[in-house]
Amino acid sequence: MNKACFYLGVVGLTLTCNAFAQVKGLVQLSAVQGDQYVSWQQGGIGLYRYDSDNDGIVLSQGIVDFRTDLTTAWSVHGVINAYQDPQPTLGFSQAYLQYKPLTASNYKWHLRVGGFYPLLSLENPDMGWLSPYNYTNSAINSWIGEEVRTVGVEATIKRPGRSFNSTHSFALVGATFKGNDPAGTLLAWRGFAMHDRQTTFNESIAFAPIASFNTTALQYQANQVLPFEEVDGRFGYYAGIHWDYLKKSQFRFYYYDNNGDPAALNRSTGQYAWDTRFSSVAWLYKFTANTRLIAQMMSGTTAMGAKRGVNNSFYSHFVLVSHKMAKHRISMRYDYFEVTDHDDWQFDPNASEGEGITATWRYQLTPQWQLGIEGSALHTQADNRMAMNNPKNLSQQQISLNVQWRF
Repeated sequence: MNKACFYLGVVGLTLTCNAFAQVKGLVQLSAVQGDQYVSWQQGGIGLYRYDSDNDGIVLSQGIVDFRTDLTTAWSVHGVINAYQDPQPTLGFSQAYLQYKPLTASNYKWHLRVGGFYPLLSLENPDMGWLSPYNYTNSAINSWIGEEVRTVGVEATIKRPGRSFNSTHSFALVGATFKGNDPAGTLLAWRGFAMHDRQTTFNESIAFAPIASFNTTALQYQANQVLPFEEVDGRFGYYAGIHWDYLKKSQFRFYYYDNNGDPAALNRSTGQYAWDTRFSSVAWLYKFTANTRLIAQMMSGTTAMGAKRGVNNSFYSHFVLVSHKMAKHRISMRYDYFEVTDHDDWQFDPNASEGEGITATWRYQLTPQWQLGIEGSALHTQADNRMAMNNPKNLSQQQISLNVQWRF
């Protein structure tokens, strides 16, 4: 199905069935103090969403999250995001149909068809795939929000513990998709970043002026990535398992393979199909009703070109601790990430590495209003910066004051 037609269909169904729609949303304004390094969003080498040019009040999140029940089994879901950076943007980050039949069986199942996130993150359970902990996502889930989206079909079968008089619940997930061929492009030529900016289906992401793009080998690569473009005609897939113990522990393992043909190239858009695959493990553990730990690890490989001229592995992990006291929530997270260059293209160095720490305080003033302060520090190195006359090593900091209004 053509993606544009699908999204228009979702809107049409929503308008037709709006009497049964559930609509919620969020507006977040942030006063940000960034550093002097121009953000990757503006074609710079900075790995935060904002830089010193953004000092002041910005619309950091504008979200409408809706669900429309068509029948007792079928429903339409969508998330519309509004941003003002790097330019005013309004678009879907998710739009899908869900089939969830009522059955007498102890096993439950459902389907999702359309565009959506694989549910590999335990960091982002809030509306619109936001985090209720830190405002800035981990390096892992910053990248997922940029370059990874399912445009296809996903099936889930669940074994609820309560139906089997057990304290353990399990779910098996499998999906096939198209339209995620360029995933991995950002990791190669920018590396991991840390932010809360989700790519909508109609967007591209620009690079800094990468020196190796001026060579014959990479002359057809555009200076931007279209993350959800179909290039090689192949289907990708992923599989996952969820294991929950009471309401105390959640565990998720996913294996993702976009099955990309690294030799495939769309010259009209300058996009290659990347052969990208990774494993992700996430765990949430509640020490008490108010204190929890979340950890996630991702390891994978990505390659492009007829002879895999770009051939990288990547790895990242984070550990997050969050504690809630009445209307207050304090969260602290440590991130580590790296990209390792395995090819012999000396003119195109892709290795990068970094670590960061993020601390956040949130205060729930009312059910609709929330205030928050966040500070983050990041140290990174990337081999390709020197060819752009930039330092290989960067130390960055960012502070933000945030106000959220929910409806």
